[in-house]
Amino acid sequence: MASAALALVVQEDDTNLESEIVKDMIKQLRSIDAYDTYAGWSEAKIIDPIVLTKERKQGIPVIGDPDEITIARLKAYYNSLATLIEKKSGLMAAPMVHLSHEGFGRALIMVGKLVVVDKILRDTHRFGFASLEDLKEKSDQAIEKALGLIEKYNAAATD
Repeated sequence: MASAALALVVQEDDTNLESEIVKDMIKQLRSIDAYDTYAGWSEAKIIDPIVLTKERKQGIPVIGDPDEITIARLKAYYNSLATLIEKKSGLMAAPMVHLSHEGFGRALIMVGKLVVVDKILRDTHRFGFASLEDLKEKSDQAIEKALGLIEKYNAAATD
């Protein structure tokens, strides 16, 4: 049973490993790895914990405070979203994540004075996505929505 919990769900040949969001998240996660934990790890192994299958979710208690590693992954995700929004819009995007010790809070991404991403955070100790494809799809939707807001409210975004 313990070996099943440690088994990777992200395969080395997963085409979603080539998506912009996954590539950037891996870069973000490597950048905060002060102890070289990820040295020699494949990209699939680094991003694997962000994928929460039903079995993995069942292994996480319903009640509990998020650990530092989970919070770091959550922040890496919003940093990656901001990076890609900035890359596509040409305007600086700033992520802000505020969490209580219990894991409740809010994530915002600002471009100028414009809030382009606003997400209420609950159950952050269970932060993750059903698959890399799910991560890519949800991220693409958030980025497209943000770019639409920037286009529509350009004066606020460039102010």
